[in-house]
Amino acid sequence: MQNTRTNREKTTRVRWLCVTAMLGAMAAVLQFLNFHVPIMPSFISFDVAELPALIASFSMGPLSGVCVCLIKNLVNLFHTSTGGVGELSNFLLGCAFVIPAGIIYKSHKTKKRAVIGALIGCVTMAVLSVFTNYFIVYPIYTNFMPMDAIINAYKAIYSGVDNLLEALIIFNMPFTFVKGLASTVITVAIYKYISPLLKGRKEVKKESAAL
Repeated sequence: MQNTRTNREKTTRVRWLCVTAMLGAMAAVLQFLNFHVPIMPSFISFDVAELPALIASFSMGPLSGVCVCLIKNLVNLFHTSTGGVGELSNFLLGCAFVIPAGIIYKSHKTKKRAVIGALIGCVTMAVLSVFTNYFIVYPIYTNFMPMDAIINAYKAIYSGVDNLLEALIIFNMPFTFVKGLASTVITVAIYKYISPLLKGRKEVKKESAAL
């Protein structure tokens, strides 16, 4: 009995490591598959790189989601243009998204709880993005692009913007929320189909009302 339990625990740990590593690699790839959105300045792009982290947080727990965010940004460090500051901000925002989502879903694994958790994660990430951009990211960007040029890029879309904080609240905060929402919608749509592959069919059967 003890040996059976030990083997089961080892299998669970190996699965956790493998799934986390696989989703981390997938997130790193998705980070490069970004595109420009016309309603945002040209230096801001859209991606769904948080999607694998959210899936990891639901299937393997919040810690797995955090590790996926870390892997993604460590890989991106080899191609960074911000000296790691952009990656630090991205990591913090990713954690703000997947930790609440994973914790809320873990407490009661239903579709409703998953959606609520992910939406709370979206809001948390969006609000935090104002602070990380204002205090971390844009102070570094001003070494490459003058603040006046940054503000003018926002003004070209909406002339009512007067300063960086206004620009972040009007543009970046809702933009970040929509990014999280996109990952949420895709996760809710596909999770029940990929969950057996990630967690093992026996574990999935235990979640009677899961996604």
